[in-house]
Formats: sequence, C-alpha cells, structure tokens
Amino acid sequence: MSDSPSTGAPALELRSISKAFGSVVALSSASLRLERGSIHALVGENGAGKSTIVKIIAGLYQRDSGDFELDGASVDFSSTAQSKAAGIAVIYQEPTLFPDLSVTENIFMGRQPTLSFGRIDRSLMREQALGLFARLGVRIDPDRPTLGLSIADQQIIEIAKAISLDATVLVMDEPTAALSGVEVDRLFAVARSLRDEGRALLFISHRFDEVFDLCDTVTVMRDGEYINTSPIAETTVDEIVRRMVGRDVTTLFPKEDAVIGDEVLVVDGLTEPGVFHDVSFSVRSGEIVALAGLVGAGRSEIARAVFGVDPYSSGTVAIKGNRVPKRNPAAAMRLGLALVPEDRRKQGLVLESSVARNTTMAIRRSLTRFGLLFSAPENRAAADWAGRLEVKTAALDTEVGTLSGGNQQKVVLAKWLATHPNVLIVDEPTRGIDVGTKAEVHRLLSRLAGQGLAVLMISSELPEVLGMADRVLVVHEGRITASIDRADATAESVMFAATHEEVVA
Repeated sequence: MSDSPSTGAPALELRSISKAFGSVVALSSASLRLERGSIHALVGENGAGKSTIVKIIAGLYQRDSGDFELDGASVDFSSTAQSKAAGIAVIYQEPTLFPDLSVTENIFMGRQPTLSFGRIDRSLMREQALGLFARLGVRIDPDRPTLGLSIADQQIIEIAKAISLDATVLVMDEPTAALSGVEVDRLFAVARSLRDEGRALLFISHRFDEVFDLCDTVTVMRDGEYINTSPIAETTVDEIVRRMVGRDVTTLFPKEDAVIGDEVLVVDGLTEPGVFHDVSFSVRSGEIVALAGLVGAGRSEIARAVFGVDPYSSGTVAIKGNRVPKRNPAAAMRLGLALVPEDRRKQGLVLESSVARNTTMAIRRSLTRFGLLFSAPENRAAADWAGRLEVKTAALDTEVGTLSGGNQQKVVLAKWLATHPNVLIVDEPTRGIDVGTKAEVHRLLSRLAGQGLAVLMISSELPEVLGMADRVLVVHEGRITASIDRADATAESVMFAATHEEVVA
C-alpha cells in the first residue's frame, strides 16, 4: 500500500490538480495515475471531486493548476474532440443520447463512415453496431430510435460507443448503476479483455463488490483532495470507507423495527399486455416492500402505472380503500401517493431551477396567497425539508443541476416528502450515490417507515433489497413470481424467482 502514485511510465497521470468554480473549490489537490494493462478504481463520496476529474480528462473542464500528462507528454484539452482524438473515451453515469436518432446513429455520431461523394455508409455502420453488441453479448435493434429505451439499454449504447473509439484510455463513470447482474458480468468481461489488450481503464463506482471484483488498484478522494492509492489485494472495504468519509459508517442498512399496520396501498390484477400481467400486492403502514428482479422485468413500469404515469388495461389501485383513477397522477397525489423516479435528472428534477423551487414543486399550490407565490414561504418550506434531509448546498437558489448525485436524490425525496404522502414509491433510491449518502437514505427510509409511512422500494441491488425490505416481491417478465418475507429472503431465493417462470400463489 502506498500514499502516492507509483513510479513507472503511466498511460495517464494527474498531479496536484486544482479546479475552482468561483468561490467553490471542486479540486484542491487531486492526483491519479493510470497504468497500461490495469483497471483502476476511483472512489469517494459525492462531492469528493471524482466527476470534476473525469471532466478534466474528457476536455469538458480545464485545470486551474497542476500537471496533466498522457503517455508522458503534457496535455491540456480544450474540447471533448481533442480528448477523443488523443485516445480517451468516457462513459458517463447519465446517458447522453439523441432520442430521435437510431441506436446506430448515436454510436457513430460525428464520425460516420462514408461512401463516394460524402454519402454515409449506413450498411457498414449497422454492421459495425451489430458487431459491437455481439462483443458485449447483448441484443439491441440497431435501427430503433433511442427514445423510450431503458436506462440499462442506454448505458449499453454508451459503452458500445466508447468501445468503437478503440481508445487507449477508457473512463467508466458509474457504468453499472442501472444494469442487471448478467449485464454487469458481460461488461466486466469486456473490460477485462480491454485491460488484457494493454489499455488503461478508470472505473468509478459506489459498489464495493464491483470494485473488488474488477479492479487492480483503488484511489480514494475526499473533499477534492487525493487521500490514498492502494492495490486492491492490500486493502479492505472498511479501510476504503474510513478514508472516503473520514469516519466509520457503522451500518449501510440501518433497518429499524417498525409496527406494521393496516393495508394502505392495494394493487389488484394490474395488467397491460406485453408489459405486466395480473400484478397483485399490498403495502401496509410501517412496511418497506421491495420490488426486485432483473432489469427489464417490468418493475418500473408497474410503479409508473400505479402512480398513473403509464397505462394499464385492467386491474385496480387503491389507497386506504379509495380507488385511484387510471392515468391520473394528480388524483394519485391527492390520495397520498408519491413517486421518486429511477431517472432523477430527467423525471424527478428541473435541473435549471433552484433547490428551493424543486423542493417545493409538488406543494406550490399550498404556498400561494391570493393566487401568487412569494419567495418567503417557498424558501421557508424548502429550508425546512432541505435541512431535514441534510441537502448539501451553498444556497437554496443554487441550480439543482450543479449538485452531486446524492444531493439531487435528497432534493427529489424532499419534494415528495413535503406532500406528506401515505405511500412513497422509490425507484432505485441509491442509484449512483456514495456509500455515506446511501446509509443516510436508508436511515431516512427506515425512519419514515417507523413513523407509519408505507414504502414501495424498487432496487437492482440485492444487498439493498435484503437489508431494507420487510417483504420482497420478485418480478420476472412482468409477473410477480415470489413474495418472500424478510426472515426467509436470501440472494439465492430472490435470484431464483427473478429468473424462473413460477408465479407466486
């Protein structure tokens, strides 16, 4: 174990990098060294500076000071095009695709192969796209528009795009946040093959099982500073967490006992042909029920239908005995239903608006006076909920899009908790947030359940499902195939139900 980057010729190296945005210091002393033929993990809490480092490498930001070298030569990218031309490919946590263009067009955007007279060789593009998907072990129609694709499929397209660049340095920023276990295994197989070809890979993840499974070395950052670099074989999860947060995280899943009361949410026979079929379940006050299953099983579609965003052809949804009308989220909200969506940036927030405006968005009508909304009551309400959830922001008028992923998730939670719901649906509550913030979100959900809230949680992370749920409902191809009580839930029982056809009685 060492406290500074090792010696030798690196593929990429950053030394003592600083970067500030006005009075906000994002990086004060950041260092990173990527070796050829190695997969290097970069970990730290949200706000530690990981994304800023990635954007400097990608050419989106320029450093204020420090050294940036590629293959031993000093570089200073002023655009993403320069970074790509130098052999660097970046896969971001949030997919950045053109929704109206096809999958193939997105992969080869800006570098389409051409025929004579500058005509695009669409046949060759399609053939190469199919080859990339075959290498990744996935099946995606290369001709379909990306609009409507799941987060997992969008991420696969981003990965295919990066691999198509034949980059010597590949940066993966939370690439597995929305992928199933099978998809993660396929991605890791590709990553290892790229490593074995002599490429340098940077892997950013909040999932320590992935870091220890895939990576050779790990660098820890905290508050914009370089803390430590260690070979994976010479460190432990506990040591990494202590360096990341500067304190011990006693438990990641602080599940407290709660009094389980009467049924609050009752879903009966919910069906939408080709999406989900005969879905029936209930959630009681004080209970956390998890919807588990592989990506694409229909979990998010069920949640959106319950809330009224997506359609269903038959079945009923009721809150405390009151039927919720179809396709009517406003009515669902009035009856006490709240939905924290999977994609917080596109579906949960208005990124250009302030923290205060986003926090109070669902209760603005109650804050108006004579039909007018004044800033004072809005700020008071926002300050109350931002304080309760410990949102880290310089000011309430800060654009929410500038916050870290964990703090953005807290703002979405604050927005819905401000409505004082009877039922809270949370879709991937800790996707892309760090270990410290995960523990805070889990503690919050447990506390809310203890206060009598009924919680329906959708999660792709088995440890989260097993650690937080009182009951696990497993979804396979749009059907609930198992209902497992907390005492009986194991990784094996959940995965068996997630991959088999048997439907729960």
